[in-house]
Order: sequence, then C-alpha cells, then structure tokens
Amino acid sequence: MTDLPMWHPPSGRGPGLVLIQEIFGLDDYLRSVAADLAAAGYVVAIPELFRRTAPGWSSTHDEAGVAASMEVAASFDPELGLADVLEAMAHLRSLPSVAGGVGLLGFCLGGSLAFAAAAEGDPDTAVSFYGSTVAASIADLSRVTCPIQFHFGGQDPYIPRSDVALVEAAVATHPGAEIHVQEEAGHAFHNHVAPMFHHPEAAARAWTLTTEFLRRALPA
Repeated sequence: MTDLPMWHPPSGRGPGLVLIQEIFGLDDYLRSVAADLAAAGYVVAIPELFRRTAPGWSSTHDEAGVAASMEVAASFDPELGLADVLEAMAHLRSLPSVAGGVGLLGFCLGGSLAFAAAAEGDPDTAVSFYGSTVAASIADLSRVTCPIQFHFGGQDPYIPRSDVALVEAAVATHPGAEIHVQEEAGHAFHNHVAPMFHHPEAAARAWTLTTEFLRRALPA
C-alpha cells in the first residue's frame, strides 16, 4: 500500500495516524482534517476504501451527494475495508518517519472501521466518530486493549440514541475507553463542508476532546 495519500508534520517525523473516510470519499473535508493532524505533529495516511468499486471517489455534500455516496457505499465490502485499514496501519509502522506509535481516527463509515480495527488489530489508540455499526458490535470492545474514544450526536437520525446508550454502558466498565455525546448534534456534525450536517459548536467541543485525547494517548 505504498500509494497511500500521506500528510507529514513540519518536522517530517511523528506518530502515525490512519485517517478513515466517510462515505463522501477523499474530499476537501477529509483533506483539511489530515492537514490539521499533520500540523499537530502526526504522519497521516488515508486508505482509499472505495478503490475497488469507485476509485478516486469524492462527492458533494448535498442531498444528491449523499444519495450517490450511499449507492457507492452499498457495494463496499466491510471486511476488505477493515483489511485496508490494518494494512495502512502496518505500512505506517514500517516507515522511518513514524515514531511513537500508530493510531486510528475515523468518521461515519470510518468510525465503524476504526472500532473494528481497534478490536481486530493492535493500534496504540483509536478515535471513532458516529460509527453506525458500533452499537451492534459493542461486544468487541472486550477485545480492544488500547485507549479508545467514541463520539456521537444525540440527535443522529441514523444512530438511535438508544444505540448510543448501549455504547455508553459498555464504555463505563471498560478501562481506557471514553464516550462523548453532543446531545444537540446530528450525524456527521464535525463535517464543516456539509451544511446539512455541520454543527459548529458540537464540532469544536468534540475536536478539542479528540486532540486532548490524542495528546495523552499518542503524544506527538
């Protein structure tokens, strides 16, 4: 996986982060998150999850873009996607520019995969934003040995608040896990290029929590 899009910190060296996409693909939003994380000292890699069925996929962030992305996501194989994330993690670990561990950070589809890869693989930390399959597979939390942070919106139309409550209950008894719910926010609230989803206040709070968590769990 040597053709991974990569972002490097000013020093050229730091801990690695696999940044995992939403269904919108490698868009302006994801690139801006990668740039922010690189500026904070991380070597960032983004695996292209839809490369087998829709290479180069990137969509708009309106109703039409959501519908088109849902269609692309419908032919996505989660097992192959999980393999891509684990391979990207291994690739980062092999790089001389990566020192101090490798973590995962994913949004939406990527939030589900960050959790799955934390259970299946050996990241040094993981952050999962509004992953729709997290609640259904929360039993896998017992297999997660690294610090892990979950984020959800309390008004998410795709993830019922009762599902989030299941995650809250599991996190409460799992060492190294934490969960933050922005009760007034919906799905994809951190995506600042999607007016239909973005909730600026919730996004700012969640991102502060994320960067503080990374500073503790995977310091750059």
